[in-house]
Amino acid sequence: MLDLRPSCEHCDCDLSPESRDAMICSFECTFCSTCVDEVLKGVCSNCGGNFVPRPIRPAKEWREGVSLARFPASTKRVHKPKDPAEQTAFAASVATVAPENR
Repeated sequence: MLDLRPSCEHCDCDLSPESRDAMICSFECTFCSTCVDEVLKGVCSNCGGNFVPRPIRPAKEWREGVSLARFPASTKRVHKPKDPAEQTAFAASVATVAPENR
């Protein structure tokens, strides 16, 4: 079950459970799309993986027992800003390898 973390790990902006701006890697590292594009250069600063849009958990219980109300988003903020120059160098070394081959 995804945590649906409440903020970007780099800039600490709010990312509500219904945010279309939230991006995650396969380890659920969570960043806003601006940081993914402009700072991280599409490469997760924690694991070197790629990003996809974070799914949105339905607020309404369309199926019994499955909703945001039943499984709420995390309230624990993770804030680990990265040095932009270091991340640019890291991303450059990893970005040449396709995500499926990393």
